[in-house]
Amino acid sequence: MARNKPLGRKLRLAAAGKSNRAPPIWVTAKTDRRVLTNPARRFWRRTKLKV
Repeated sequence: MARNKPLGRKLRLAAAGKSNRAPPIWVTAKTDRRVLTNPARRFWRRTKLKV
């Protein structure tokens, strides 16, 4: 990808990078281990973003 990105694309990539993480530990503790995984988790090699 180009080094110089449009601002909109850069913001979308940043949001996707932030949302691609596991739920915090306190969420797991608060829900008595009912919430363990993030269903929106994405691996960079398997699923590509549509940006």
